[in-house]
Amino acid sequence: MKILAINGSPKSDGNTAQALQVLLQEVQNENIETELVTIGNKTIHGCIGCSRCAEQQNRQCVSFNDSVNELLPKMFAADGIVLGSPVYFAGINGTMKSFLDRAFFVSWVNGGLLRLKVGASVVAVRRSGGSAAFDQLNKYFQISELTTVGSCYWNIIHGFIPGEINQDLEGLRIVRTLGRNLAWLLKLVEHGRGHVVPPVLEEPVMTNFVR
Repeated sequence: MKILAINGSPKSDGNTAQALQVLLQEVQNENIETELVTIGNKTIHGCIGCSRCAEQQNRQCVSFNDSVNELLPKMFAADGIVLGSPVYFAGINGTMKSFLDRAFFVSWVNGGLLRLKVGASVVAVRRSGGSAAFDQLNKYFQISELTTVGSCYWNIIHGFIPGEINQDLEGLRIVRTLGRNLAWLLKLVEHGRGHVVPPVLEEPVMTNFVR
């Protein structure tokens, strides 16, 4: 089993990355492989809605060859996905949104390649706007049929200067609990593999409300 954690912050050692490391340590304690990658310091173009990934069905973004295409095979191979983002104006940062829009759309139109994986998210914020950004991350999981892991409170940790999250004792407990719950759910999924029949994937249908 393997967890891929994606750090949307431009800082590879900032509070978002540190929170992800706390989470991943709990997963590693359960002998589950982890990998943490930072994409917030990359140049990633937003989705342009060309739908060529749907036409070509090659599991890649056809319009731009960047970190999205580099990470898509790792995302599809992982058993679980963890998303971490800083909070910018009560939402996730722009690079993270560009990455997720394209990555999850490629998965969606190529037959749901992230479907039934396990997902968890965490956000780091100075003061306010964390719950809105947290909700934004979870919506990527929900539309893609990932099973989302919860914790003992919403997965928000506070800090401004890198390392300040260590003063948020409740936030650290939330993140640690999230990591343990994630590992537990992954083991349940692995234990049921081959014994529990997965739900049937229906053919997609789209209903447009303006014609």
